[in-house]
Amino acid sequence: MSAAADEGDEMCASCGIPAGDDIKLKNCTACYLVKYCSIKCQKEHRSQHKKECKKRAAELRDELLFKQPESSHLGDCPICFIPLPLPPRHKNKMNEVSYHLCCSKSICLGCVYESRLKIAEQSLEQKCPFCRTPYPNDDADAGRLMKMRLAANDPVALGAAAGRCLAEGKFSDAFKYAKQAAALGDLHAHLHLGYLYMEGKGVEAEGGKKGNYHLEESAIGGHPTARCNLGKGEGQWGNHERAMKHFIIAANQGSDVAVEQLREGFKEGHVSKDDFAEALRAYQRAVDATKSPQREAAKRNPDLLLLREMKESAKFLSKVT
Repeated sequence: MSAAADEGDEMCASCGIPAGDDIKLKNCTACYLVKYCSIKCQKEHRSQHKKECKKRAAELRDELLFKQPESSHLGDCPICFIPLPLPPRHKNKMNEVSYHLCCSKSICLGCVYESRLKIAEQSLEQKCPFCRTPYPNDDADAGRLMKMRLAANDPVALGAAAGRCLAEGKFSDAFKYAKQAAALGDLHAHLHLGYLYMEGKGVEAEGGKKGNYHLEESAIGGHPTARCNLGKGEGQWGNHERAMKHFIIAANQGSDVAVEQLREGFKEGHVSKDDFAEALRAYQRAVDATKSPQREAAKRNPDLLLLREMKESAKFLSKVT
């Protein structure tokens, strides 16, 4: 059977030539509604197709944007395979995820705690619980590890460097690292770029278009902070239905910020009672999914997570056993 028979009545939207063995039609990659036999035909048809193309491209983008991600941007702990909890909103609360420079892995404190407990019990050398690399002895060692990760174009390390530069007010450097990391798929880097473009820091202000694009990329990948930022923006523009959709998705990922926004939306009549109640249940399920006995033990005994010397570990162990 010929290719023409397989492709049926498909034809170029501009010149009308049908698909065949020697004529390969290519989709308009923005909307996928029409096909063309050449770039020349696509350009000639642009003025007729532009409005329809733009509308369908926006619909496809929304389908992707408002699809519930399988997990948050953090994913699962690489050791226990339980979903990692989101960072706390307040600095006085413990961050239950530990980033390790040696392997660029984010590991739950439950697994770190179990590793430290074993180290203290057996007087072992302190090593990363994932890759078994010895922990850096000081800031200079940590700096060398970071440089190695950056030289290897590690997207997580590049994203972390962007965050550090952002906190220090080094916006040009933050933009450089974030751009590299985002190109390699780091979702937190997309969040940083969204902020930098929106605020015009480290880069010329782009009227929000590029900033919004990077926030969307981060949200699509599962970053609830980016998702909540998009929701707040939609609310400010009066697009309350879209805003509530964003907050419901983020609440399903365990974001307490999203729950607060939904509570306000419910009070103002922007979200129904049933949708709000279901979002609360989904939020609780997401939070419960991140719990484990080891993580609870780590929260009860945070001092073990900070110990450096073996004699200190032994002293601590005598108090908790």
